[in-house]
Amino acid sequence: MQQTAAGADPEQVLVIETVDGVENFANAVKRIQGLEWMGEVETDEIVPDADFYDEVNREKPLSGRLYLVMTNLRALDEMLSLWQRYQSDPNMRFERGLTKFRDVFLSIKDIRRWGVHDRIEETGLLDAWREDLARDGNRPIRCEVELWFRASQAKRREAEGQLNNLIGQLGGRIMGNSMVEEISYQALLAEVPARAAQQIIDHPDVDLVKCDSVMFFRPVGQMATGKRSVEDELSDHTAGVMAAPTGQPVVAVLDGLPLENHALLANRLIIDDPDGHASEYTAADRIHGTAMASLVVHGDLSDGEAPLSRPVYIRPIMKPIPWIRSPRPEQIPSDVLVVDYIHRAVRRMFEGEGATRAIAPSIRIINFSIGDPCRQFTQTMSPLARLLDWLSVKYKVLFVISAGNHTRNIETGVPKGDFSALSKNEKEARTLYGDARHRKLLSPAESINGITVGALHHDSATVAHLGHAVDLFVNGLPSPISSFGSGYRRAIKPDIVFNGGRVLYAEQLGTIQDARFEPRLLRIAPGNKVAAPGTVTGDLTKVAYACGTSNSASLISRTAAICHDSLLEVFEEQAPDIEVNSYIAPLLKAIIVHGSSWGTIGTRLQEILQTPENGHHIRNWISQWLGYGAPDSARVLDCTSQRATVLGFGQLGDEEANLFRLPLPPSLGARRDWRRLIVTLAWLSPVAGNTQRYRTGSLWFEVEGVGLAPTRQDADWRAVRRGTVQHEVFEGNSAVPLNDGDALTIKVNCRKDAGKIQQPIPYGLAISLEVAEGIDIPIYEEIRTRIASAIEIRTREGR
Repeated sequence: MQQTAAGADPEQVLVIETVDGVENFANAVKRIQGLEWMGEVETDEIVPDADFYDEVNREKPLSGRLYLVMTNLRALDEMLSLWQRYQSDPNMRFERGLTKFRDVFLSIKDIRRWGVHDRIEETGLLDAWREDLARDGNRPIRCEVELWFRASQAKRREAEGQLNNLIGQLGGRIMGNSMVEEISYQALLAEVPARAAQQIIDHPDVDLVKCDSVMFFRPVGQMATGKRSVEDELSDHTAGVMAAPTGQPVVAVLDGLPLENHALLANRLIIDDPDGHASEYTAADRIHGTAMASLVVHGDLSDGEAPLSRPVYIRPIMKPIPWIRSPRPEQIPSDVLVVDYIHRAVRRMFEGEGATRAIAPSIRIINFSIGDPCRQFTQTMSPLARLLDWLSVKYKVLFVISAGNHTRNIETGVPKGDFSALSKNEKEARTLYGDARHRKLLSPAESINGITVGALHHDSATVAHLGHAVDLFVNGLPSPISSFGSGYRRAIKPDIVFNGGRVLYAEQLGTIQDARFEPRLLRIAPGNKVAAPGTVTGDLTKVAYACGTSNSASLISRTAAICHDSLLEVFEEQAPDIEVNSYIAPLLKAIIVHGSSWGTIGTRLQEILQTPENGHHIRNWISQWLGYGAPDSARVLDCTSQRATVLGFGQLGDEEANLFRLPLPPSLGARRDWRRLIVTLAWLSPVAGNTQRYRTGSLWFEVEGVGLAPTRQDADWRAVRRGTVQHEVFEGNSAVPLNDGDALTIKVNCRKDAGKIQQPIPYGLAISLEVAEGIDIPIYEEIRTRIASAIEIRTREGR
């Protein structure tokens, strides 16, 4: 194996490492000839030195960003030379045209070439290869080779040819490739002999790893379900008589293969398995797919809800790991590139594949309850998240995505005796927030167009006896296994949290000094009750308990399906002539989030986490756990005498705006009763995968005449405008004079963000006004009787 680089591309990637962000750095880069912006990575593990350190704790790792630019060799050398001169003399005189770097350099810690460490050591590849080789030291090893995406097609072909040669020199081969120009993604699926993999582990500084065309080497087959407990005794469930589903499916589940003949699922699923994964499953292996299908169809069986009235489309994208004994965990196969695999699966639904026509064009919601543990979100959009964002716009579909699970032990950092003496607040703070920096969103949960769902420590199960288990949370707080936000450009993520993450822990004993707790991931309560394979062949009536963000996302997908049919009924009754397909996904997104609030969970989190030092950050911290809160869709779909909800929709281009006028109930005038106004705006934005801003369309609303409810609640008003959902809650109780004919005006604006808006962007809007239950004010009736003539939608030039 050669140890020197040969035939390297004369263009290389430059890494500019800063402490804290440098505003408008991307714009500065783009103005310099020879530099091409490639993205940024957030980091919170910069080692302090003599120049950069925390004044309170000099050993504390610093936060910052790595800015990545592609440059030709001449520009790279000039930049490195300028930086080296500045390091030698910070008071140096900058030449004309370079003065823009004077202030930027003050926050720069280092400038260097993108190298071996960046490509291979932070991706989990080496650990995955070590595990593979320990299991079978002779078996060829696979990986994903993600290339820097170049604007030039010729350079993309050249890079692929270069990698083909380098991998061939190692005795390996290219098994597949993927290029999705719309999301700026190019990658190869490579296989190398075991001996070559071991050489790279021992000495990574080789031609292949040093190739300048490569951004990352990543393991494949890492998106898998967790370990399975086989000792737990399962119970039977009597389904009773249930109406058969009818019509076309609106929900698709991309997951493992379910037990389709289970008594709770028989004749309720449409299984499409073009890759023949069923041949590799035993019935006992079909755990995760069966659980997700059960939750989408029935919800938590402990709640006794009616099944969905439509069938559910299932596309198996996982199969059992072959070398683990049954029941085997499931994983996305290692012989595919996951971006290409998911792209093909979704395209097959809406366009077909080969000679096969579109399989499920009626789908409006796609459940994706799988996360990649090797890709925690660090402010760089993963290729899979970019793919889902692009597909959501292309096919007008809403992805519901699990935030991801972190099931490692909770390390409190507190001696056992001291932990026992802590107050309830202190214990919950240690277990919930102490390790949050290592529990970030798992790809593709950072998707800006999808609804990302975290898990609450809550479900409907009854636990008769804890035994040696410990319930760390008495209240329904965010689950300790659920991922922690925020999203891209500090947008609200997860969007919402929902039931499904309740888990018990066992305190680890032995010689360890600090209190440490291990999650008990069993198939007995607590958890959501779901259909499950039996332990005996042919047993089709068993149920088990499960927990995690996968469950929470599946329950929200079920809610979205119910909302979908209710929404169609509203359109058929009130707007039968409108073509609704473009508006269904953004309206569903708005409806699901609209019923969300922090409520008592937010209050409890504030009690646990707030200190005199962090008070001005507390809203942002809470939103990183809760998003917009826990949804209650019934509040949106079911009005009461004291609550009215109005839905709006439209589409906007750059510098356009719509005005919505909501008539105000005269009976509310001059009264001091508590009232709440909730406004939710949602859209699916086109994306620009090759730009830092990424989101093409920025939409936002402004409320005029909000004196009725002037006090903002929950998330920070700036954070809510960074994603593709703006959800705001206003409350008040002041006496405001109202006349018949007065109205609240909501202005929905649009402007370009990452690039030109090629087509108007559809959006959905939900507005609710309510007073406390029992207050004798007929809010609903007074708004309903005035709404036909009072709601006006008009388009004019906006900001």
